[in-house]
Amino acid sequence: MSYGVLLALHLLAAIAFVGTVFFEVVMLEGVRKHLPQETMRAVERAIGDRATAVMPWVLLTLYAAGIGLAWQHRAALTQPLASSFGLLLTLKIALALSVFGHFATAMLWRRRGVLGGLRSRRLHLSVFCHVLAIVLLAKAMFYLQW
Repeated sequence: MSYGVLLALHLLAAIAFVGTVFFEVVMLEGVRKHLPQETMRAVERAIGDRATAVMPWVLLTLYAAGIGLAWQHRAALTQPLASSFGLLLTLKIALALSVFGHFATAMLWRRRGVLGGLRSRRLHLSVFCHVLAIVLLAKAMFYLQW
């Protein structure tokens, strides 16, 4: 698959994923104090059900395209300390693997019925911080050089 197609797929999936995380962390937190607790639980459950149906496909696209893009830059990844690009790409991949671990943990907790409340908010906040760093690294890879 061409680099351009991989890049477009990766960017579109990243927009969907980061947008969803942004919505859950920033927007829903602002709504929480204006709704009764039972209503908020119902909203969170409905959003969680929808995310459970959609996010695996978004993440499959995101990670598959990311692997394809990383393969194009495998020379830089063999010696990540040799260039700023290689180092930043390596950091981005490490954070992406951590996000995947967060997602897998969330799915496991959800199946066990223990994903809720404070645990869910902390997990989402952690993922949000990770994806912000990934977005900044993605831009910096092509502009920062040392």
